[in-house]
Amino acid sequence: MQKENIEAVLKDYQCSYMGTDLVSANTVKDILIDGDKVSIKIVLGWPAEGIMKAFHENLEKKILDAYPDTKLHLDLSYEIIPHTVQKSIDRIKGIKNIIAVASGKGGVGKSTTAVNLALALKEEGATAAILDADIYGPSIPRMLGVSGKPDSEDGKTLEPKVGHGLQAMSIGLLVEEDTPMIWRGPMVTQALEQLLTDTNWEDIDFLIIDLPPGTGDVQLTLCQKIPLSGAVIVTTPQDISLIDARKGLKMFEKVEVPVLGVIENMSTFICPKCGHVESIFGAGGGHQLATENDVKLLGELPLQRSIREEMDKGTPTVSLDPESDVSKAYRDMARKMAATLSMRKKDYSSAFPKIVIQND
Repeated sequence: MQKENIEAVLKDYQCSYMGTDLVSANTVKDILIDGDKVSIKIVLGWPAEGIMKAFHENLEKKILDAYPDTKLHLDLSYEIIPHTVQKSIDRIKGIKNIIAVASGKGGVGKSTTAVNLALALKEEGATAAILDADIYGPSIPRMLGVSGKPDSEDGKTLEPKVGHGLQAMSIGLLVEEDTPMIWRGPMVTQALEQLLTDTNWEDIDFLIIDLPPGTGDVQLTLCQKIPLSGAVIVTTPQDISLIDARKGLKMFEKVEVPVLGVIENMSTFICPKCGHVESIFGAGGGHQLATENDVKLLGELPLQRSIREEMDKGTPTVSLDPESDVSKAYRDMARKMAATLSMRKKDYSSAFPKIVIQND
C-alpha cells in the first residue's frame, strides 16, 4: 500500500462543515505506512467536540471499507489558530479570533443568538468569550446571570466576569441597569475600544462581539477599529428585516471583513399544544439572503417561548440543556461558523520572531 492510496480515500471524504475534502482543507498532517499498519493524523481547525466520535467512526469505516486488511490508527483532533484581520489593525492580546454578530435592525434576537453561539463554541471545546457592544441597551449581563462591577487588580485594567463558563464584559456591568447612556457616537466607540483592549481576556479562541443594531456611524467605526476575523448576520424571514440585514452584510464587505454566514431567527413557530408549525414572519428569507450574497446559511432557529424565558432568568438555552434540539441547532451553527473561518487565511505572525537590528 502506498501513501497515495490513503490520500485518495481521504480526498473522497467530503466534510459538510468545511465544504471540501480533508486533503484540500489541509487537515491531514501525517500519513505513516509500515506494512499493513497505517497511522493517520488529522487536525481540524475548528472545535468539533459534539461530532468528534461520529466523525472518527465514519472516517475509520471509509478507510477500512477501502482497505479491510489494514491495521489502522486514526488520530483525530482539532486546533484553533488565529486568522487574518483587516489591514493596519493590531490584534488584541489573549484573543485569537474576534467574530462580530450583527443585524441591520433591532428586535431580531441578535443578543440571544450571540450569547448562545458563544456558549455553543464553548460546548464544542473552544475557549469563548463575549463582549456586549450595545452601549445603549446592554443585555448580556442579565442573559448570563452576572452582576456587580468587574474587579481591577491594577486600577487600569478590568477582569472579565464569568457566566456559565463564558468570559464576559459589558458597559452594563459598570452602570446601573436603569441608567440611560446618553452618549454621542465618538464616546460610544471610545468606550467600546476601552472595554475591548482594557479587559484581561485569558487565552480566548473566539470572542463574540454583540454589535449594536443598525449600520450607522457607530457600527462602521467599530468595524474599522476592531480586529475582526469574521462576522455573522442575524435576521428574521420578514422582508423588513431582510432589507436591513442586506445593509449589514454590505457594510462588512466595505470594511473587508468576511461574512461567515447568515442565521435566520424566529424561522417558525411550533404550537406547544397541537404541534402546528406556522411561518409567522414568512419563509425562506435567510436562505435567499445567503444565496444572493454567496455565503452560508448557518441555520434556522424557531420562535420558542422557552428560549426567551431562559434568557430572562440568566440561564441560556445552550448552558441549561446542551443536548436539547435548540441547543444542538446552536452547536451545529457554531461548528459551521468556525469551520468556515478555518478555511480562510491563517495569521502566522505570532509564530515568527521579531528581528531587531542594533547598532554596536
